[in-house]
Amino acid sequence: MSFLIVTHVVHTQKGTDFFAYSPYVNEMNIWLRHVNSVTIIAPLRKGEVASLQQKYNSSTINFIAVPEFSFINFKESIKAIGVLPIIIWKLFRAMATTQHIHLRCPGNMGLLGSLVQMFFPFKAKSAKYAGNWDPNAKQPLSYKFQKFLLRNTFLTHNMKVLVYGDWKNQSKNMKSFFTATYSETEATTLPPKRLENKIKFIFVGCLVKGKQPLVALQLFERILQDHPNAELSFYGEGVEHETLETYIAKNSLQSSVFLRGNQDRETMKEIYQNSHFLMLPSKSEGWPKVVAEAMFWGCLPIASSVSCVPYMLDFGKRGIILEAILEQNIKVIQELLVNPLECEKRRIAAMQWSRYYTLEKFEKEVTKIVTPCE
Repeated sequence: MSFLIVTHVVHTQKGTDFFAYSPYVNEMNIWLRHVNSVTIIAPLRKGEVASLQQKYNSSTINFIAVPEFSFINFKESIKAIGVLPIIIWKLFRAMATTQHIHLRCPGNMGLLGSLVQMFFPFKAKSAKYAGNWDPNAKQPLSYKFQKFLLRNTFLTHNMKVLVYGDWKNQSKNMKSFFTATYSETEATTLPPKRLENKIKFIFVGCLVKGKQPLVALQLFERILQDHPNAELSFYGEGVEHETLETYIAKNSLQSSVFLRGNQDRETMKEIYQNSHFLMLPSKSEGWPKVVAEAMFWGCLPIASSVSCVPYMLDFGKRGIILEAILEQNIKVIQELLVNPLECEKRRIAAMQWSRYYTLEKFEKEVTKIVTPCE
């Protein structure tokens, strides 16, 4: 079966190999085990392979490069209008010659793909919407338009739309989905995590405003007042690094807060296992992998009520859901810190839930999406 991927993810070529953002490629490599040939339409840059990029396992990739474009300002919009006809023509030709069309949404390429696919109503199709599908979420108009196209079964035929979370009153072509990081063979037994000595909080992810690392730091600072044995480590890099560094120095938090940069997969496994709480006060998420990863290793999430996070945490039974009021968040966290039995109960519940969503289960579900198209 021939398989077409339409994505906005920027790729790098080295020899005959293609590289892209590691979590995305690791997932797509599972899809590609079940197809005979693959074509990718995406932006392609020249240069060195970045540290967070991973290689596709397939050695028979037909890559169709398209220009990067955006509508973030007037200049970029004019540039985009100039390249859109070329991109749309490439999409049309590729869709005409493939058996299965796979869209990666949301994103500008996913939006164009959602429009062009309407000309191929009888092609087998799937779309992975990796963002927040919450109908009530405040999102850019382009995101809302993509959602409209994908769930409209009159405009979008023969497509399975994979979304994170379980939402009411959705179209019949939608399928609640997930993503996975670990194999069921990695699900080792872990001892209880006690709170008597050092209480370890971690933040994992890009240090950008959308993830709100500064909010995590300020929340931890309040916790530290009553629990001087606590510490917070940030794992990740981004533009907010300097802001965090300045705040830590200004408030004399150097002995309790640490900026530890990016770490590899195996190191993060150990970090999750040796940490008590993950803090993620993010403004927007799809399926936050770091939340599921932390839960897999018994690291209890303290996360914002965005996207499918309430579903993942069973509305607080598998962690703590952050609300808009800071004082309320402080109160809930403090109550859990002095109740080790409840903390352990939630930790076990979180671990059991996350270990259901393994790489093996993910591949089994992917097979159901791809196989009927052969």
